[in-house]
Amino acid sequence: MPKPQETAVYTHGHHPSVLRSHTWRTAANSAPYLLDRLEPRMRILDVGCGPGTITADFAALVPDGHVTGVDRAPEVLEQARATAAGRGLDNVDFAVADVHALDYPDDTFCVVHAHQVLQHVGDPVRALREMRRVTRPNGFVAVRDSDYAAMTWYPASAGMDAWLDLYRRVARANGGEPDAGRRLKSWALRAGFTDVTATSGTWTFATPGERRWWSDLWAERTVASAYAAQATGGGHATDAQLRAVSAAWREWGKQPDGWFSVLHGEILCRKEA
Repeated sequence: MPKPQETAVYTHGHHPSVLRSHTWRTAANSAPYLLDRLEPRMRILDVGCGPGTITADFAALVPDGHVTGVDRAPEVLEQARATAAGRGLDNVDFAVADVHALDYPDDTFCVVHAHQVLQHVGDPVRALREMRRVTRPNGFVAVRDSDYAAMTWYPASAGMDAWLDLYRRVARANGGEPDAGRRLKSWALRAGFTDVTATSGTWTFATPGERRWWSDLWAERTVASAYAAQATGGGHATDAQLRAVSAAWREWGKQPDGWFSVLHGEILCRKEA
């Protein structure tokens, strides 16, 4: 197998403010475009599985099959294992892996899935080629990524405008592509897929509870996570600027008419027989 090729830095890290977001994710709210393709005996690879909540959902949906969750960060896999064990799932396992160089034979999995992964990798086309390689003929590669430039909110906020500009600059300096959602189909075609279904989906945060949760985690992430260290260490922002952005998030979260929408690009790519 080829040696790992990852060159990008993961922008978010695994601060508790990040994991609160990641553990909220389910197959229903993060992979609805894939669910009607799943069958009970399938073998699934979940790339960039993080704390394993989507992975565990897949395992429950393929009770006679098997799910493998992989991630670059060994520490988060301990949480993923605990998530699966807590749900009594015995058809799932976890391993450290690099999506650019997966340590699995050709034609191994029925479905290879990645949620919010390609925006953070150094070579998304190579990653898709690797995902395609380990997928069985007539199997599927399923990918969903957000598109930061397409995120939108109300009311208008100069501080949140500054957040979006800053985040995109930091992510690109880390070697990633924050506006990945709109690029997924293009990357898939470049990776050699010819049967690509491209769709989109959204998360919306509008109720008082949703606004409070979403604004609090971003306010905290902005000043306390790996992203904050990257922003200041890379010369993209000062501590004072980060505090101002954090305050803008909290102020938005208090607005009774506040609304935030996250757009995701989605691709479902069938590997030809």
